[in-house]
Parts: sequence; C-alpha cells; structure tokens
Amino acid sequence: MQSRPQSAPARRERRPHHRTVDAAAVAVGLGMGGCIALAVTSETRSSIAAPGGLATFGGRLAGLTGTYLLLIMLLLVARIPVIERTVGQDRLLHWHRRLGQWPIYLLTAHALLITFGYAEQAKTGVWHEFTILIGSYADVLMAIVGFGLLVTAAITSIRAARRRIRYETWWTIHLYVYLALALAFSHQLANGASFVGHPLTRAIWVALWVATAGTVLVFRVLVPLGRSAWHDLRVVGVHEETPGVVSIVCSGRNVESLVVAGGQFFQWRFLARGMWWQAHPYSLSAMPKSPYLRVTVKTAGDHSRRLSRLPVGTRVAIEGPYGAFTRHARNTNKVLLVGVGVGITPIRALLEDMDPSVDVTVVTRASTAKDVLFGDEIRTLVTNRGGELYELVGPRRDHPLDPRHLRRLVPDIAQRDVYVCGPGDFGDALVDASRRLGVPDDRIHREQFAF
Repeated sequence: MQSRPQSAPARRERRPHHRTVDAAAVAVGLGMGGCIALAVTSETRSSIAAPGGLATFGGRLAGLTGTYLLLIMLLLVARIPVIERTVGQDRLLHWHRRLGQWPIYLLTAHALLITFGYAEQAKTGVWHEFTILIGSYADVLMAIVGFGLLVTAAITSIRAARRRIRYETWWTIHLYVYLALALAFSHQLANGASFVGHPLTRAIWVALWVATAGTVLVFRVLVPLGRSAWHDLRVVGVHEETPGVVSIVCSGRNVESLVVAGGQFFQWRFLARGMWWQAHPYSLSAMPKSPYLRVTVKTAGDHSRRLSRLPVGTRVAIEGPYGAFTRHARNTNKVLLVGVGVGITPIRALLEDMDPSVDVTVVTRASTAKDVLFGDEIRTLVTNRGGELYELVGPRRDHPLDPRHLRRLVPDIAQRDVYVCGPGDFGDALVDASRRLGVPDDRIHREQFAF
C-alpha cells in the first residue's frame, strides 16, 4: 500500500476575487453608517438637551457601534471561502485582533455613559442608578455577564498572555464569545431606544444578527461536517521526517475533488480520544494525490505530540482549505521561496504547484543536517523545473539571511515575488531584508504559524 504521496498537479482550484472583497468592505462601511444613523434618528434635540441627555445619547451610540464591530469581528473569522482565498486567514486574524480592542472600549463607554446619563436625569447617585439598572431593566445583568466574557477573551488575546496559555485553553475561552454576543443581543432588543417601539429598525437589526449567525454556522460547522463526511478521511500512516517533526498521511474518498492550492492549510480534527474536540491549522506538505493527503507537524505542544502516536484508522475531519499563500498571489514570473524549520512544509507544496514557466529559486535553512526537512523531495522538484536551490545548514549566525547575504544568494531579488514561511522573528527579518533590497510590499507574501 502506498502511503507517501509524491508530486501531483492540483486538480481544481478557485482564484481570488478582489472585487467581491472590495464590495464586502463597502458594505461594512455602509453598515457602520447605518448604526450611527440609528442612534442619531432615535434622539430629538430636546432629549439631548435634557439633563443627562448628551451622556445617554453617547452611551447609545457607543453601544450600537460596539456591537456592530463585534459582528464584523465574527465575520472576519467566519471562514467565508471567497474572503479567505483573497485576503488570507493570517491577515484576517490580524484585522480581527486589531479591531478587538475597539468593541471593548465602546461597550465600556456605553455602560459608563448610560449609567451617568440616567443618574443625572433621575438626580440620583451613580452607584444607586447602577443597582436600579441591574434590578429593574430587562437583561442588563445578562449583558454585564456577556461583557465580562468579552473582556476575558480580549485579555487572553494579548500577545504576552497568548504566549503563556495553551492553544486549547485560548480556544475554549473564545467559544464563550458566542454566548456573550447572544446576551448582548437580548439586552439591546429589550432596552435599546432605537428598537423599542420601532418595528422596522428592530427587524433590520434582527436580520443582521441572524445573517451573521447563519454565516458562521454554515462555514464553521455545516460545510466542514459535509466535507468531512464526503471525503471520509482516515489515518493510514505516521512517519518521522526529522527529530520532532512527523508527517501524517490520510486516505479518503474523492480527494481529487478538493479545491486546493499549494501553500494552503486545513483545520484538522483527529477524532481520537482526547483530541476530537479541538481543531488545529496545519499546511499540506504535498499536493493531494488521490486517495492521499499529507500534513507535516512539529511536535511542540500537547496536541501535536499526540499526533506522533495516532493509531492507523483514526477518522479525520477537515475544515478548509484556507490561505492566500498560493501561486495566485504572485505578480511576476520570478519567485523566491524561503522556508525555515517546519515552515518548509507549505513551501514544499507551493513549489510543487507553481506554474512550470515560473523562474523559481528556493532557500531553506536548518540547524543541522538531520533537521533538513523534505531535502530529497525539494531537490527533485527544483531540478525537474530547472530552478535554483540553496540549502543552508548550520547556526543562524553562519546564515543570517540579512540583506547582504540575501543579495549574494539572489542578486535579482528586487525583480521577484518573495514567499516566506518560518518562525516569527525569522519572518520579520526576512521581510525587512527583502524591503531593503527593493522588493515592494505587494510582492512579499508571508505565512505565519500562530494563533
């Protein structure tokens, strides 16, 4: 039985659709304008001029815009295929994280301004008004609980905190964001001045929430379930490639129908005891060759270490493919592919999938000879297409890949697209070196392994 897939061309793939993404961005902007209009039109000049009116108006505006941004954050990680293929999940996650602080700020302002405004209107103390809000207004207590869950998720997303917690813990905490949103939704409909007594705006707001929830349900749950059932993947082999790196080969049905490009990744869920409930992103290390898929993983965390002991026959569920780190991202007919460590995984698949007419130079780096990943496979692929390969083996100080060293290896780098995959500090340095050597940002493509 063959268990290690060799080179094979992609059967089908879908290209990025930049106009669709542009239209989505316009829709997001119009939606924000609509939220502001909702807040403004629900007020009158006299209500704003009344005691506490300005603070109350500011609180309502902050609440509407803050919850709208929460919905946008959900859509950014909803795994919408056309958005994923065009933008790339790493950039979407970056936007998600950058946006994440603003709903917290706005919802904090909402709570404070509403409390101060109502207290001034009722001529009572702020703390007394706060207890009245909790005890007398529908769903306010639930909204406070939801806000606490959002704050917890935001804290665990801070870079310093993420480094200190397990991926599984972080992932579980973020599941509670969905509960937090449900609590906020209930609170808004029960108390929002823009919705109480306004059936049309209430219906529009409900439709927006339902559409967002439906999008998440379809692309995060139903599509992966259907795809996994259709392909019926099972583990047929686990092989150690280098110390601490293993390849898992899966066999399935109709694998050739997967619409995948080299450099993309799937969310993998191995249905074994203690592992079935969590999904992790791993890149394909070879293009699919029916009936096989291969994924290669560095056994660094609890989950990945268990993968080296996966029994043959384990069922596998997949979600994807995702990522814009593909041949479609290039803007020239000459490319430089650079991979370090397990970052060579998507580079190897991308090399296999790159158009035959493209001039390819590949640079790989490993600490020792025994750490060289897919050396023979990459040499064969590069040789067959007449490309250039530089295998750098040894300490980082011997092969710094700084601008001087990079220019010596690839004198025409300024005329190439540069694809980079590796640890964060390496990637940062390589991107900076490429820029300093004249490569424009739209020709630098980076894949990052981080949650």
